[in-house]
Amino acid sequence: MGNKAYFLSFLIGFALILSLKFASAQMVPAIFVFGDSLVDVGNNNKLPVSVAKANFPHNGIDFPTKKATGRFSNGKNAADFLAQKVGLPTSPAYLSVSPKSNSAFMTGASFASGGAGIFNGTDRTLGQSIPLTKQVGYYESVYDNLIQQQGLSGAQKSLSKSLFSIVIGSNDILDYSGSSDLQKESTPQQYRLHASGARKFVFAGIGPIGCIPAQRIKNQTDHGCNEGSNLMAVSYNKGLNSMLRELKSNLTAISYSYFDTYSLLLNIIQNPATYGFAEAEAACCGRGKLNAQIPCLPVAKYCPSRRDHVFWDLYHPTEATAAILVDAIFDGPKKYAFPMNVRQLVAV
Repeated sequence: MGNKAYFLSFLIGFALILSLKFASAQMVPAIFVFGDSLVDVGNNNKLPVSVAKANFPHNGIDFPTKKATGRFSNGKNAADFLAQKVGLPTSPAYLSVSPKSNSAFMTGASFASGGAGIFNGTDRTLGQSIPLTKQVGYYESVYDNLIQQQGLSGAQKSLSKSLFSIVIGSNDILDYSGSSDLQKESTPQQYRLHASGARKFVFAGIGPIGCIPAQRIKNQTDHGCNEGSNLMAVSYNKGLNSMLRELKSNLTAISYSYFDTYSLLLNIIQNPATYGFAEAEAACCGRGKLNAQIPCLPVAKYCPSRRDHVFWDLYHPTEATAAILVDAIFDGPKKYAFPMNVRQLVAV
């Protein structure tokens, strides 16, 4: 009996040590994620009319549960890796949480939605996603909930130390109509977030979307990158940087880290072996040319070694690529993360 009691005490002590270790590793109170399929962790699963879903095989084949979760990836995505970096569980998908669960958003929430854009009309054809304006509206509901739980001063203190990650814009370019001004449209959402407690922002620029498999197959001869799409991405990123500088001058209390996704991902694509990849053009999962003519559906084929591929499907990076990108924004030099990286942002 004494040995059992000793063993039980040992287990309890060990559990306490582990919990203290996790608590000490937690760097921010919460993470709130806004964006598109690059960071969607399951919101689109709850949209009944949406066809932009990833809740079926072969998605999730390398996720810890080995099951599809709604992430457009073979495993974890950037939202998961960012949460790991700051010692938090992945922020839950807003639509998957019961409204009766008052403490559900204490460590954050994800409003990201596959197919989402900055403009309300980005997805007007299928109506399959949650646009940025609605995502911010959902956050404002969470803000009210946090005030009820913590009081106004408590909620604002917690939120001022939390991270607000925004990864969006690619779908606007892919659906570009030639008549929209992204810079002007995006600004009001950042002011709304600021008014609801946000102070530390993580912005990801658009990557070289002309080099994704879905764009490469449009070049019938050499499967090179679509330079027109890449030029639009560069233009958008310049506008975003200009907006951020203006936002900082008007709202001096905010701080931000901007990640130059374009430069690093293009470097990975052009020099894949340097980063441990063998294939930077074709998707791992799909069918047809570059595995990009048919999406990653259950009937599709997938590569045996996902770590060898930069792209998982015709649009999205593999888990391995997402991990490299998050490493760079979290601890990288100003070449990729400026005016500071996320570790520095957390310390502000």
